Amino acid sequence: MRRRFLFPLLLPPLALALGSCAMVDGKLVFQPPQPGGGAVTAPAPAEVKAARQKPAKRYNEGIAGSAPAIAVKTVKPPHIASAPRAPEPQPEPSPPVYTDVWERIRAGFAMPDLDNKSVRAHEKWYSSRQQYLLRVAKRARRYMPYIVEEIDRRGLPMELALLPVVESAYNPHAYSFAHASGLWQFIRATGLHYGLKQNWWYDGRRDVKMATKGALDYLEFLHEKFDGDWFHALAAYNAGEGGIARAIRRNKKKGLSHEFHRLKLQNETRHYVPKLIALRAIVADPAGHGVVLPPIANKPYFTALPTGGQLDLLVFAERSGIAVDEIQKLNPAFQRWATDPEGPHEILVPVEYTAQARHALATLDPAIRMRTRLHHIKAGESLSVIAHRYGVTIQALRDANQLSGDLIRAGRRLVVPLSSGRIIRAAAYRAQTVAHRGSGGVHVHTVRNGDTLWDIARKYGTNVAKLRSWNSIHNVRLLKPGQKIKVYR
Repeated sequence: MRRRFLFPLLLPPLALALGSCAMVDGKLVFQPPQPGGGAVTAPAPAEVKAARQKPAKRYNEGIAGSAPAIAVKTVKPPHIASAPRAPEPQPEPSPPVYTDVWERIRAGFAMPDLDNKSVRAHEKWYSSRQQYLLRVAKRARRYMPYIVEEIDRRGLPMELALLPVVESAYNPHAYSFAHASGLWQFIRATGLHYGLKQNWWYDGRRDVKMATKGALDYLEFLHEKFDGDWFHALAAYNAGEGGIARAIRRNKKKGLSHEFHRLKLQNETRHYVPKLIALRAIVADPAGHGVVLPPIANKPYFTALPTGGQLDLLVFAERSGIAVDEIQKLNPAFQRWATDPEGPHEILVPVEYTAQARHALATLDPAIRMRTRLHHIKAGESLSVIAHRYGVTIQALRDANQLSGDLIRAGRRLVVPLSSGRIIRAAAYRAQTVAHRGSGGVHVHTVRNGDTLWDIARKYGTNVAKLRSWNSIHNVRLLKPGQKIKVYR
């Protein structure tokens, strides 16, 4: 009986719940009561489709009185630190561009300072010799660009480009009283040690490229030997490594400083390094010293071409259009009218003549690479007579015919090198350049009572041997008051 009364009581809530639902696409969908208590009807299909496409509202956007929607929290993946990015490689700065070799030299000065009376005295001497500096620069324009490039390539201090000024005044034919030769003034033994071939045809000490390589190799060796001290290395280049090493040991043994200017050295060597440092000061500030250094183009002056064998220099000059004098100045190692038959088979030519010189070598008839003539020896003829007839030297005839003496026989033939008489032999320069004559000017000293060669040498920063060589003095005791003594600087 209680069941019959309970069922009617449940009908209103059940009807209310069922009235809030509707069948949509075969699914039971709950609908909230409408305001005003109107009947609930199933939504039209278009409304259902729009409802599906409408994004769900968030919790704070729900309709008042409705059940709150479930908020969905988006979980981000844990942050994983990425490896630091490598910095972008920066382009290397372009090397400075110099139009003048002097500018490039100034930028590369790296030797320490040396400030003493000797340096200041040589600065004064150079700054008062404008014409001398002009002559040096005129000669150096052919060789200095190459030397500077080689120094730069090795990472050496640019002061070394000024060393040939001290050594030879940039005269590749310079020949000293001690028989040192070339721009870098190699003596025979040192030259051979550094691969500078020397024979009747060719003297590698005068070869611009080979001698520069030998000199820089030697200077690098000395720099390392003397523990990175450039002043000691330069002094050793002038006087020999043994003498400088002994001077250093003497000072160390006495507890004295072994810096260059504290060493007891020969007069020439004591002034050698100060001359270079004085030149550096002049080049660093020409205007401040009242001199002008003519610009030298910072570009190659010459190029090297293979000759393919022995070559008559006069024939090459005629075919290439290059002046014989220019060929000799660029190739001072060739001591005769032709290149060495045993090599090196290379010749230097001005850059602007490269194309025509290469063409001349490529098209040169092998039959005229060496211009010679066969001479039939007649009765009564001698080498001197034949040499005079063709304008060649007796030695040229000997060498061309492999003669050890002057004996020749009638009826035989001699090879006459015709170009030898027109090519200036490098040996002819020796008389003009012995002991650097003319490289730095000449001072004439008038002998006074009590003067000795030793006193004069000490006064002018040279030595007795040079004074004797310059003035052909055989007896050092025969100096007379009023006598003129030439001192080359």
